[in-house]
Amino acid sequence: MKKGILIGMMSYALLSAQSFAASVHMCNFAPENNLYISADDKNAGTMTEERFNKIIDRVEAVYKPIVKTKGGNLVVQRNWTDGTVNAYASRSGSTWNVAMFGGLARHKFVTDDGFMMVVCHELGHHIGGAPKKGGWGSAWASNEGQSDYFATLKCMRAILETDDNETYVANMTVDASASQKCEAQYKSSNEIALCKRLAMGGKSLAMLLGDLGGNSNVNFNTPDTKVVKTTDHNHPQAQCRLDTYFQGALCDKSLSEDVDDRDATKGVCIQRDTKIGTRPLCWYKPSAQEL
Repeated sequence: MKKGILIGMMSYALLSAQSFAASVHMCNFAPENNLYISADDKNAGTMTEERFNKIIDRVEAVYKPIVKTKGGNLVVQRNWTDGTVNAYASRSGSTWNVAMFGGLARHKFVTDDGFMMVVCHELGHHIGGAPKKGGWGSAWASNEGQSDYFATLKCMRAILETDDNETYVANMTVDASASQKCEAQYKSSNEIALCKRLAMGGKSLAMLLGDLGGNSNVNFNTPDTKVVKTTDHNHPQAQCRLDTYFQGALCDKSLSEDVDDRDATKGVCIQRDTKIGTRPLCWYKPSAQEL
């Protein structure tokens, strides 16, 4: 074999391997951890396999057609028996993967709405808009904070807006501070109830994330005061993530105003227009046009 041909084949193989590695880059919901909660773990929460699947069904019913219009085939892996306390999103060509695990769903702090929010977060990596992670292998993915924001701003709202949210919330214990802010932001009783529902789903996840880091003490009235100099594309701290979920719930942008893969100001609340519902400064650095 001629030397030039051999070198060319080797270069092609290297590029193919790099492309494959890039396509399967995984975006985890939570930082790497060793917690494992099996289906028969005595410390497991109340999640059942039936509810686990039903929640995923609801997300797929709304978003599988939407993903298709964007050129992807949404595939949700349902790993109920796997005790991993995490979730991830990945891409391989036109297959847009979301992997959900029973271990996360069984964590004592994770509610049904909290679990749906994780599915929405992972979906958000695919269609949550800018800012993107960038870098080798993950340029396709919305960053962690944006995926959290998308989960309540768009995804959960699209799935739950037609529910009887007033009745649902009537059977919950809702944080007083969250209730007050939801009631001040929205006018209709169903919108207020949905805001409260999203807030408490977000708190369940922030408590989970805090627990993984050794401190589950997160609250609506103690927002993260950190102000980043540049947008942080990695996992924010648990309190910052609660702030993000809640601001997404408080943003009153219409569902018809979609986010954009390049313009981080589209379809979201920005500081130039409002101080309510904007992405928290503990992970997001606004551009000059947003101020």
